[in-house]
Amino acid sequence: MATTYEFPSDLLAGQEELHQVRAELSALLKRLPWSVEPMDGFSDDTGWRKVERPASPGWTADEQAEVEKLRRREHELAVFVSTHRFWADVAAADRMDARTGLKHAHERSSGGE
Repeated sequence: MATTYEFPSDLLAGQEELHQVRAELSALLKRLPWSVEPMDGFSDDTGWRKVERPASPGWTADEQAEVEKLRRREHELAVFVSTHRFWADVAAADRMDARTGLKHAHERSSGGE
């Protein structure tokens, strides 16, 4: 990336929290049963690949609430980051490059580059 952008600290913090919330939500969804509601297991070999699922006990009310909380926070942060006043000062032709720079800014600050 040729251009280095001076992102405001609140935008950087919002993007970093967005990364964290998405990672936490992804990890939670991987741990939870495949179905929110209790469902019987099944096996389907009629398509182009076989699909098998064990019986699912469903999610508890606490698990559902945690997923909802993380999804709501993810949405709030995505809106904050994408509508931040910073973007008005970036030329339209440069916004994609700047957005990519913001998404990877945490790598530079943590020595990832």
